[in-house]
Amino acid sequence: MSKGFLVSLEGPEGAGKTSVLEALLPILEENGVEVLTTREPGGVLIGEKIREVILDPSHTQMDAKTELLLYIASRRQHLVEKVLPALEAGKLIIMDRFIDSSIAYQGFGRGLDIDAIDWLNQFATDGLKPDLTLYFDIEVEEGLARIAANSNREVNRLDLEGLDLHKKVRQGYLSLLDKEGSRIVKIDASFPLEQVVETTKTVLFDRMGLAK
Repeated sequence: MSKGFLVSLEGPEGAGKTSVLEALLPILEENGVEVLTTREPGGVLIGEKIREVILDPSHTQMDAKTELLLYIASRRQHLVEKVLPALEAGKLIIMDRFIDSSIAYQGFGRGLDIDAIDWLNQFATDGLKPDLTLYFDIEVEEGLARIAANSNREVNRLDLEGLDLHKKVRQGYLSLLDKEGSRIVKIDASFPLEQVVETTKTVLFDRMGLAK
């Protein structure tokens, strides 16, 4: 690649993004693709500190706008410290969540103003958007059941939210898919992991112009 390629992974809780990414990494390496994986919130020291505050299950009193602004602060630091240098170095960057999460969770989920979130995203990223967003879609009940069955997965503050919020989040993602279908590709995450990984590989390799 002559320049970097930015991919974001999105989806409701329990969609399996992390598992898919873990399975995909060896495939990318076998094809000689240099890849940097990272996550939001987090990815760098300051971002990880903010993540601890946001996702701490004891912080149930957190205001929705406070939550949004913490995500935006983490996003900015992560971008300038880690993402932009990697893009300039021509790397493939795969991010576990990015700008669309704020629209889905704080916009649709929390009911905050979408235009305000769009402005904050623009402010934090200087207008940067992923080259490709892979949206892993799953019914809310199935995703939450996966979390409950996985004793190794961290249980964070968002996992403890009611079913209604998670349904609103999924609708937010589906709305974004309708709006930005050229950037966002929907992947059915209800299938077995191996099948989801193969579908993800096909979409990613097609977009990057790599032989499958």
